[in-house]
Amino acid sequence: MNDNRFDVIVLGVGGMGSATAFELADRGRRVLALEQYPLVHDRGSSHGQTRITRKAYYEHPGYVPLVRRAFERWYDLEQRTGRHLLTDCGCLCIGQPHSKLITGVQRSSQEHGIPIDFLASDDLRRRFPQFRFDDGFVGTLEREAGFLYVEECVRAHIDEARKRGAIVRGEERVIGWESTGESVSVRTTIGTYHAAKLVITAGSWATRFLAEQRVPLSVMRQILFWIGVSDPSAFRRDRFPLFIGESEFGNYYGFPVVDASMGLKVAQHYGAPELRDPDEVDWNVNDDDESVLRRFLREHMPGVDGKRGHASVCMYTLTPDRHFIIDRHPQYGNVAVAAGFSGHGFKFASVVGEILADLVDTGSTRWPIEMFRVGRFGNV
Repeated sequence: MNDNRFDVIVLGVGGMGSATAFELADRGRRVLALEQYPLVHDRGSSHGQTRITRKAYYEHPGYVPLVRRAFERWYDLEQRTGRHLLTDCGCLCIGQPHSKLITGVQRSSQEHGIPIDFLASDDLRRRFPQFRFDDGFVGTLEREAGFLYVEECVRAHIDEARKRGAIVRGEERVIGWESTGESVSVRTTIGTYHAAKLVITAGSWATRFLAEQRVPLSVMRQILFWIGVSDPSAFRRDRFPLFIGESEFGNYYGFPVVDASMGLKVAQHYGAPELRDPDEVDWNVNDDDESVLRRFLREHMPGVDGKRGHASVCMYTLTPDRHFIIDRHPQYGNVAVAAGFSGHGFKFASVVGEILADLVDTGSTRWPIEMFRVGRFGNV
């Protein structure tokens, strides 16, 4: 067989690309997956130790069937590999009663039968004294939630894809691609490859690969911090949940302490300028980045006041409505695209891989993706 010819080529091997390579290889397809950086790198969106996963999805109830399937696929991947990838942990949302966060959780909970506890202001303070919010704030606690070990998930998908015959290459940058509608060719810094189908899961670099189609994507620099706590036992997983909180300083999220030497992981969600290209991202963490975070912590989490244990820059790739793009290419039916995960997509990687494999295999999927169609923006 020609070493440069495949059934499917996957561009980008982060969360979505690694899952897609696995799903296709598991179906017996001859797969080539290409990544411009070393595999499981920290220059994209699929790194930073942990990611929240939850079912009472405040962003839109249309996500719930997909995230339920994603849980199933993560459990399946754990069983296949013998690796611990997903840890159960409650998720606490804190906001004003009529905020998008609180009403969104309640809506998804009601429409899909997901149990949550509603916490009035007094209940919130009593149950979780680690937080300090005034009487204008309430909480919702979801127990069917948890966190994923992000790098381990990517490694597991890559390893399982390779076991099934996929070729996965790091440090091979894609220069360009072409499609005739029947076949594709992909040019890299090393050579040219051919396949019947193509999947683009390039993260922030989708801003380039989809530029000619004028898909409206932007990039946002986000910083993950690990901060020491005054009493580590108060932030253990049995006493302290995952959290998403709205405040006068912006929206923040965080995790219980899973490694006392690093501290508690916390980060701002959105709130930074939108950039046109990933090359505009500054990968250095500066004092101003930390001072913004410390302001939130001093006011609302006073027990998180120790030294910085670690910090890392991550990228969001944003669509205008902050919902995903998962679709066939607007011009070429043999190309599938997943992009614009807008800072809340990694938890879906296991099911997105399944959906993309469906799209290049048969052109359709049984999973509900109408709200993620690229044509909704009207300019492609």
